[in-house]
Amino acid sequence: MKLDDLPLVEFAFPGPLRDQLVAAILSGAKTTTSGLLLGYERENEPLPRVGQRMAVVDSQERRVAAIEVTEVRVVRLADVDLQHALDEGEGDETVAQWRAGHERFWHSAEVRAELGDPGFTVNDDTLVLTKRFRLVHPADIDSYGFRR
Repeated sequence: MKLDDLPLVEFAFPGPLRDQLVAAILSGAKTTTSGLLLGYERENEPLPRVGQRMAVVDSQERRVAAIEVTEVRVVRLADVDLQHALDEGEGDETVAQWRAGHERFWHSAEVRAELGDPGFTVNDDTLVLTKRFRLVHPADIDSYGFRR
């Protein structure tokens, strides 16, 4: 496996939050993630599929890790479960904490601009794509721990 051959996956926007999420992936603390189904639809982007491998990029757009998707679900925001929230590795201890943090992100100016809707808000029925993944380690490694 070569990182350069894999499609990219970005977590949040470049900056402190992305750096925190990438560090959590590299440490093994983060094994799930969530995104708005609407975002995939607006970008006409195919949904991830089980077995798909992707290169994680940091805030400088460097490929720093490879992950493999192990589960994909589309659920109502109100139906996101505690195990998913815990496995996001962001320190949330309850679904309410997880939801509050994600609502702040999804209601941010950056997300609203990306969606083309300055007044976008989520509610219990908003569809969320949840993705479980594992960190993939090849045999030959570079300074990031991956074969180039």
